[in-house]
Amino acid sequence: MKGKQVVQKLLVGLVLGIIVLFVLAGCAPGHPRFSGDRPPAGFLWGVWHGWIAPFALIGGFFNPGIRIYERNNVGWFYDLGFYLAIIGGFGGLSLVRRRDK
Repeated sequence: MKGKQVVQKLLVGLVLGIIVLFVLAGCAPGHPRFSGDRPPAGFLWGVWHGWIAPFALIGGFFNPGIRIYERNNVGWFYDLGFYLAIIGGFGGLSLVRRRDK
């Protein structure tokens, strides 16, 4: 019985992971919303694209239209947001840091 529950949890986790991957792929760089006469990606889009970069990289293996970096951006300000998100993630450094007791 316990083994069956573990398999069910893994299956649910896998399905949820795939759903999250597809949802995040919809917000990935390279979307037509930044092309033509529309404004380029700014600082906050740089932060968002930095956060989802690992997922966009995986999605890029299956869909060549998915990129990790938006080419049509405002320049240095987008780069700053992207870099800060890549380095910081969602507080990733604080998750692995040991607390002194």
